[in-house]
Amino acid sequence: MGTIQIENMSYKYDQMVDNLFDSLNLQIDESWKLGLIGRNGRGKTTLMKILLGQLPYQGKIVSNLNFYYYPQKVVNKNKSTTEVIKELTDLEEYDFWKIEVELEKLKVKNDILSQTFSTLSPGEQTKILLAILFIDDYGFQLIDEPTNHLDIDGRQVVADYLKSKQGFIVISHDKTFLNEVIDHVISINRQNVDIYKGNFDVWEREKNLQDQSQFDEKRQLKKDISRLHETAVKRENWSNQSEKQKNKTGLQKVNLDKGFITHKAAKMMKKAKTVSKRVDEEIEKKQSLLKNIEIEEPIQLNYHELNHPKTLIKVDNLELIHEDVRTPKTSFKVPVDQVVSLIGKNGIGKTTIFKQLLGIEQPFEQTGDILIAKGIKISYLAQEDQLVGNIRQLAQDKKIDPEMVFSNLRKLGFERNLFEQNIESMSQGQKRKVALAISLSQEANLYFWDEPLNYLDVITRQQIIEAIKKQHPTMLLIDHDKDLIDEISDQKIILEN
Repeated sequence: MGTIQIENMSYKYDQMVDNLFDSLNLQIDESWKLGLIGRNGRGKTTLMKILLGQLPYQGKIVSNLNFYYYPQKVVNKNKSTTEVIKELTDLEEYDFWKIEVELEKLKVKNDILSQTFSTLSPGEQTKILLAILFIDDYGFQLIDEPTNHLDIDGRQVVADYLKSKQGFIVISHDKTFLNEVIDHVISINRQNVDIYKGNFDVWEREKNLQDQSQFDEKRQLKKDISRLHETAVKRENWSNQSEKQKNKTGLQKVNLDKGFITHKAAKMMKKAKTVSKRVDEEIEKKQSLLKNIEIEEPIQLNYHELNHPKTLIKVDNLELIHEDVRTPKTSFKVPVDQVVSLIGKNGIGKTTIFKQLLGIEQPFEQTGDILIAKGIKISYLAQEDQLVGNIRQLAQDKKIDPEMVFSNLRKLGFERNLFEQNIESMSQGQKRKVALAISLSQEANLYFWDEPLNYLDVITRQQIIEAIKKQHPTMLLIDHDKDLIDEISDQKIILEN
């Protein structure tokens, strides 16, 4: 039986002060279905690249397995799908049955093999690249965010597919998806890396218990430190008074035993210093607590509820038409303090409807009516944000207090050393957190969020869910994360052809 043994492995990027991984030791069985969990920027993709031998590291990795990575880089997407597969696998024509078997499990018809790869939908491209991973019986698959841009049905197909496999590591930010496909978790924490046996829910339950234990210890420690401070101050005051007393013999009528007082003062001073040392040690211990707690403060939306009108958006028999593209005819309302989710397959027109409501120019002819309350402040989080420059300048351009944006970013696990970095050089997850922090900080009566959780880690996703459940803003939402939709939606508007 194959294993992956990681021994005393350390790694950091050139621009980093501290190691991303420091003397990491892990042993992984080839049959495990592992979910790799951790904040954006914590090193999940980096760990995969190290296993693939793409990054230099210190230490040792021992394995007899072949590693394969998703998503593979397709150099020329204008070639046929068959040619793309040949370039990525070196398969001959007589071996193409292996791909066809995998595609059948992924509910993809074989006729797409003759189509140009660039003409395939994002979901079809994902499934082709996943099928390629599993044609080697001796492979160990490293799968990086396979659910991005997949609709709910597509995610379920991929989940069912991976459930039939064994021996892989998957990075995904979809809690429901992870619960279905994994039986172990690698958790990259703030200070260490742990392995748990079980799915996402098991990891989350264990993590919450650990966090609560550390919080309880912190509270008790604060009480102890306060008590120790009081004791130290009292002892120091007494010893100081004793020193003064021994030097006042000429002014006092009572003949004091200066030797006794000196001895007593010195003894008390020694005790005071001992207590002070204990206080310092306890403070140092306190600072080391909560080392793996990811969320210390809940995030908040800069939401301002309106008392009037009671309905902010009313859509009546809306249909958008351009050439042979037509959105489903739909009607809905968005009342104050309600979250309304638009649900439908990829390509059905959800984002097109969003843009029409926002007045963004599109080549579509509209039938039906749109009514939006006048004078309301809307915060729009687009599916793909083209953010440039640094965070401070971006906030100022949008007339938002930069410190509020920085505060929200810190709560989202964003590292301080990135605050002055240009957004263009950040990872997809970091860029998404910047866009999200801008939307959270923007004063708004209504939120338009289009797939807000793309590229975001599972911890950030849970923060968003808790914030929305607590504040219950008025929101029109598009997302394919079933967990998010089920937990926060007051209405679900299903778009069907």
